[in-house]
Amino acid sequence: MNQSEVRKYVERYFEANDCPPVERQSDFLTVQLSIDMDKLLMNRPFYWHYLEKTGGSPNPMKMTLITESTPNTKEMKGEYIHFGSPRLHQLFQSTKSLGSYIRMYEDVHVSRGQSTPLQPWINVNAKVSFQCDRKKDVILSLGLNLIHGQIVTDFHTKMMKIPLTPKLPDYCFTMASLIKPASGLIRLQKMIQTFANNEPDDWAIQARQRWQQDEELLESFYEEYEEKPESYQLEKEALREQYEPRIEVEMINGGLFFLQQQVFTQKNGHYAN
Repeated sequence: MNQSEVRKYVERYFEANDCPPVERQSDFLTVQLSIDMDKLLMNRPFYWHYLEKTGGSPNPMKMTLITESTPNTKEMKGEYIHFGSPRLHQLFQSTKSLGSYIRMYEDVHVSRGQSTPLQPWINVNAKVSFQCDRKKDVILSLGLNLIHGQIVTDFHTKMMKIPLTPKLPDYCFTMASLIKPASGLIRLQKMIQTFANNEPDDWAIQARQRWQQDEELLESFYEEYEEKPESYQLEKEALREQYEPRIEVEMINGGLFFLQQQVFTQKNGHYAN
């Protein structure tokens, strides 16, 4: 995740959570936090507890996030946010308490009197983990058009290039879904399952080979025992937990997106932007 992607994520995060920008420059962003976001992000429990007891007027804080380290920002009061920084990790984690579902619209600007239709897309972001004594995670982001049923891969990355807003733009309307969202989710889940099943299984074969080697070594340690002690069973079970290949799928988040028809163009049977 480069700095450009971090910046876009931060802007969309605060826009989606009703925290308007106070000042926006190429190298930093200052936002006015809402009461809920101040409570969530700023770690001021005593302030809010006192306010609730006294009935005072709330004064949520502003937050300045520096997205590019330049000479202009070195003396600025704010915090540098980048991939791996504690603040960005906090924003990622907070999405779990804010909800894992989002509803966004393409930010379309049209002239008065025109009417622009927006097509519904359902999106799922999932993590597929191939686990044994080693682990490989693959992030899948899929989008399904709820009218004509086409599926777009790497949906999140493509959406990062499209201006979005949590409110329906003026002179736009949403088209009715021909595919129910629940049915759309099932289609995407099946596609994720197909991806997991079709991955090469060399990683699992190699894990079982390492498992067998360690089990043979374990057997050699206990070959003198006519009756194996409890420690033998514990160690054997520990080897199984360590090496046994397994695939786990975690649904990270998703949402509904309403987009113009020409956002994705079809090439050779596949959709791309």
